[in-house]
Amino acid sequence: MDKTSHRKEGSSENDTGYAPPAWEFDAEVTRVFDNMLQRSVPQYEIMRQTCFDLACAFVQPDTDIVDLGCSRGEALAPLVHRFKEQNHFIGIEVSGPMLDASRQRFEREISKGIVDIREMDLRNEYPEVSASVTMAVLVIQFTPIEYRSHILKRIYENTKPGGALIIVEKVLGSSATMDQLMVNQYYRLKTHNGYTGDEIERKRLSLEGKLVPVTAAWNEELFKSAGFSEVECFWRWMNFSGWIAVRN
Repeated sequence: MDKTSHRKEGSSENDTGYAPPAWEFDAEVTRVFDNMLQRSVPQYEIMRQTCFDLACAFVQPDTDIVDLGCSRGEALAPLVHRFKEQNHFIGIEVSGPMLDASRQRFEREISKGIVDIREMDLRNEYPEVSASVTMAVLVIQFTPIEYRSHILKRIYENTKPGGALIIVEKVLGSSATMDQLMVNQYYRLKTHNGYTGDEIERKRLSLEGKLVPVTAAWNEELFKSAGFSEVECFWRWMNFSGWIAVRN
């Protein structure tokens, strides 16, 4: 995978610790988004690379590859680079600034009909696709809990047999004690990556009620209830977890 070209093309500026009073993916969050993730998500590069490697194992020719909550296109770009001769790529996004950034990034591929970046609210609609791979990296956690089962069911229904969902979520600990232990470790990591205590607290307050994690066990039950017969955790760091869910 040629990471360099995609990283340069889709790179954002350094995060200054900005957090809107009530979290939204506005122009400033979009501007610094990739750097924000690199400093806020543990083992970020490992997580991204593993998602890509697993996705490659399930790509089927002449099928759709879907990225839900595609933001600036960081998860989609290496897949486009690798499979653009044989697949169609659909990025779904609800944020206007993120849509603009992603459409600018894939301008050439969009003009050739390889990539389609669509404005869509997953609470209300879902693309009619035939997907061998669907990516949902740190996105379902931003949808209200009451919509998640329906969204995952739609993902399953639009996945081809043998296809997979690659999903990463922030999670709660299995108990209040375990959750606090993991949160403390997570805040230490953010401090190590240059965020101040005030910046961490502002981000926490901004995300309150917007990013709503559930336990790993609850997530796995949602995947299975949607219809996915094989569910495997492939990555876990404290309060972050990644799964692959396969439709047989």
